Amino acid sequence: MTKSNLLQMHNVGIVVESLDNAISFFTEIGLKLEGRVMVEGEWAGRVTGLGNQSVEIAMMVTPDGHSRLELSRFLAPQTISDHRTAAVNSLGYLRIMFTVDNIDELVSRLTKHGAQLVGEVVDYEGIYRLCYIRGTEGLLIGLAEQLGSKTAADIIE
Repeated sequence: MTKSNLLQMHNVGIVVESLDNAISFFTEIGLKLEGRVMVEGEWAGRVTGLGNQSVEIAMMVTPDGHSRLELSRFLAPQTISDHRTAAVNSLGYLRIMFTVDNIDELVSRLTKHGAQLVGEVVDYEGIYRLCYIRGTEGLLIGLAEQLGSKTAADIIE
């Protein structure tokens, strides 16, 4: 029997209340809307374990085309819990981190769209400038601006 191997990570999924607001926010970060579709029926519920469902989905893609963010708005069944404002040290989904080319400019733009800086922009080992923001619907987003040619992998042994 041949062992199967991971080929790539396809996407990260986030459930939101307003698909339009989430699309607008992630477009401001630099992702592009790849497509938007309604997924309905019992067949979809067989995948998720939710039974008959109705979900509007928007797929956002990074500029390099390698990573995707699946934004979902459940019409049925209704969402049952809310983790959006969980603290950074909570178990489970925490945040998405994006590499950006000008962290100060992007944070300034995003705050005009309602985002809030969680702490402050800090320098990590002269390798990155990093921060967390709470974006649309309180989602925790990490931003990293690389400062030179070194990466975090260079100091992890």
